[in-house]
Amino acid sequence: MSQGQKGGKHKGFFASKSVDAILAETQEEGHRLAHSLGGLDLIFIGIGALIGTGIFVLPGIGALRAGPAVAPSFLLAGIVSSFAALTYSELTSTVPVSGSAYTYSYATMGEIVAWIIGWDLLLEYGVACSTVAVGWSGYFDSILAAMGLHLPTLITAGPLDPQHPGLLNLPPLGIVLVLTWLLSRGTRLSSNVNNIIVAVKLDVIVLFIVVAAFHVKPVNWHPFAPVWLFGYRSRCKLDLFCLYRL
Repeated sequence: MSQGQKGGKHKGFFASKSVDAILAETQEEGHRLAHSLGGLDLIFIGIGALIGTGIFVLPGIGALRAGPAVAPSFLLAGIVSSFAALTYSELTSTVPVSGSAYTYSYATMGEIVAWIIGWDLLLEYGVACSTVAVGWSGYFDSILAAMGLHLPTLITAGPLDPQHPGLLNLPPLGIVLVLTWLLSRGTRLSSNVNNIIVAVKLDVIVLFIVVAAFHVKPVNWHPFAPVWLFGYRSRCKLDLFCLYRL
């Protein structure tokens, strides 16, 4: 594609597309996405991205480092995450088309930067999905164990597991394949399933808060931050990983 067709100011690796050219492409036949999500669907997708495996597991791990300061650590991580959310809001309002950071990079910094960002996004999504899948596998194994069923370590741990090495962690692979199939069935169906899952997770969190509220003991809040700054820093790292696993 020539420079004129791209509508950019640079050539070669740094060739870019103007916002007008990018918007014009979305109107071409075969490039326009069908409108299948409503406002409530988008809200539930956002909530589903935030309330995942980490929110149920990492608070206990972080409490071992930050103590009672785990609560403000979550707050600090939330503030940092809100800045990222504002950045993406500005991004989408500036270039209101699909493509996320890839499209924005193409329009502002050129083709080579967009190419790097595209592969970076694939790596990010791969790491996030694998983390969530392994966390889900832990819940799955716990449920089976509570029912008296125990899967062999050979198919529930990877070869690099430092404690109990196995051959292949099969449950995470299974859930990834199931979700891949679900996504291939269409946006509407996958969104409906996501809405149901998010509703269940919200009910679980509300139930936990209601039950736990009657067992709060302020005497356990001392010392509030056992290792002070290091505790906050360690906890915030875990919180941010929990929020960005997405």
